[in-house]
This record gives sequence, structure tokens and C-alpha cells, in this order.
Amino acid sequence: MRELIQRLQTYDDDAVVRLAVNPDFPFAHYLGTLTEGLDDDGHRAVFIGDGGQQSYLPRPVTVALRWTTDTTAPQTRRRTVRATAR
Repeated sequence: MRELIQRLQTYDDDAVVRLAVNPDFPFAHYLGTLTEGLDDDGHRAVFIGDGGQQSYLPRPVTVALRWTTDTTAPQTRRRTVRATAR
């Protein structure tokens, strides 16, 4: 739990927290109920429940999570063509 608290402290206190799950179908989810239990190794763990689906993750988020590559085309400048009189 200390790890989660430390990592969250690096972000803006006013930011909302969403779960990003399933890279193949990337949606943002609200936080649900938290509960304590034992993990598969018998260690105490805090489990964060899914509080429901919000929407698709924004593309920059899926890129930052490395769930997809950035396929944004680079910005190009349009070449201007000068008209010539005949």
C-alpha cells in the first residue's frame, strides 16, 4: 500500500483516479470498493474493485501505457506553388 501512496503523491492532488484495463479493449474505469484480503501467495493485499466503465482511453494514454504505438502522421508543411503567367 505504501508503494501506491508514494506513486500517487507525484500527481496533482485534484486529479481524478481511473483504472486503465485491458489493452485489447482499452477503457477507463471508475474506482470501486476497496477491500483487504489475501493474494495467491497468502500475503495481505488491498483489492480495488471496478466501479464501472467511463469511456475509451484517450489515444495518448494508450501510447503512454505502451499498449499501442503512436501512429500519428508527422506534421508536414504544404508546399506552395507559384503561378506563372503565359
